[in-house]
Amino acid sequence: MKVHGLDARRVPPIATLLAASLTFLLVAAGSALGQAPAGLVAGKNVNLIIGFGPGGGYDIWGRLVAGHIGQHLPGNPAVVAQNMPGGGSYRAASYIYNQAPKDGSTFAIIARDAALGPLTGQAGALFDATKFSWIGTPATETNICIAYHTAPVQTAQDLLQRQLIVGDNGPGTGTHSYPLALNAILGTKFKLVGGYPSSADVFLAMERGEVQGICESLDSVKSRRPDWIPSGTVKVLFQGGAKPDPELHDVPFVVDLAQRPEDKQAIEFLYVGQGIGRPFIAPPGLPPDRLKMLRDAFDTTMKDPAFIAEAKLRKFDLSAEDGAHLQALIDKAYATPRPIIERIAKLIQ
Repeated sequence: MKVHGLDARRVPPIATLLAASLTFLLVAAGSALGQAPAGLVAGKNVNLIIGFGPGGGYDIWGRLVAGHIGQHLPGNPAVVAQNMPGGGSYRAASYIYNQAPKDGSTFAIIARDAALGPLTGQAGALFDATKFSWIGTPATETNICIAYHTAPVQTAQDLLQRQLIVGDNGPGTGTHSYPLALNAILGTKFKLVGGYPSSADVFLAMERGEVQGICESLDSVKSRRPDWIPSGTVKVLFQGGAKPDPELHDVPFVVDLAQRPEDKQAIEFLYVGQGIGRPFIAPPGLPPDRLKMLRDAFDTTMKDPAFIAEAKLRKFDLSAEDGAHLQALIDKAYATPRPIIERIAKLIQ
């Protein structure tokens, strides 16, 4: 039998043609979906928002990650670091939560304590931290309160008797929250002076004699002023974090300075952010493939020999945690009993 000059035995049945077409479309669609992250970032920039001004610890960490993570993203895009200071990184966090594109092309580094802002009712904390897409942190932290060698305070006990003028980077940062709360809980005599965009500005102010100290991360002090602690230029009054840092074996642990159980519990909540470290976040509602793309790239960066070498050159201690770990910490913090939260909230306003 002939059909328009063709042998009907060689013409595929209609059903076969339809099935073949459908299979092709499904394979093509699946391939397109599988390539979505690559298509997203190939040939275009990815933006990393840094919630502080240039020169401080968050800025250095942010630019360090920005310089390496692009090599581990599909398409190897350029990652452009942009400073967005304001409100101790609440401005950047609120931008990521409310305005940034939800396609994996924008992420941020924010203050470790900023995530607790909504819990304690901080002005400008216009987000729900439990809904962020948590990417990871390159390090957990130890916070230290230090005094310049010319200050009248040189020990934790001195601080109970004499005033120490410290620089403040704004609400949402340890430079603000820790001294303010410890004044009420322990009776310390910190006097806060605000208006400094980053810890780097406070370090300069200490050298100029404008302020006498700061409560800041250990790695930031070691990175910006590596000789300060070994030379005695500053004295470490006490340390705080998830646990004592063995490097500071002769420095008091702040929880141990509290006398009452309820004060110890309040201080433990106050310092929960140290376990959050230097958190990198992306907008809420990120599609699962985009979140996986960013998390995988971050995790691979943390193991990249070139990244590790540069971190060591900057005297940063790597103790990376992934996004799932940070999400669990945030969920635990938000489950803290309300009386403790409310006490700390009142103290750090």
